[in-house]
Amino acid sequence: MGDQLFKSSVEMTLKVIGGKWKLVILCHLMDGVKRFGELKRGMPDITQKMLTQQLRELEDDGIIHREVFVQVPPKVEYSLTKYGQTMEEVLNVMADWGQQHQERMNEA
Repeated sequence: MGDQLFKSSVEMTLKVIGGKWKLVILCHLMDGVKRFGELKRGMPDITQKMLTQQLRELEDDGIIHREVFVQVPPKVEYSLTKYGQTMEEVLNVMADWGQQHQERMNEA
């Protein structure tokens, strides 16, 4: 696992989903389609600017789909693409590890 391909693959993954908020956004979208306001309410510590930026980057990478409905007021919905749904396994592994780590820290 210490070879260059492994390292560059991990680097590529982090380039796409790295940062504090992208994984949290993906967790919310695993539950289904969400509007911008729903995402914002689910992550009260994120700024509107940062949420917009992170959503754009995930859309650019083909992880999420943004659908705009032409109406007043404007309605925009976000969902995982089929490709984005492949992140579920990664998120599950991360959640399991995080739970184990929390238990370990509680024992210390």
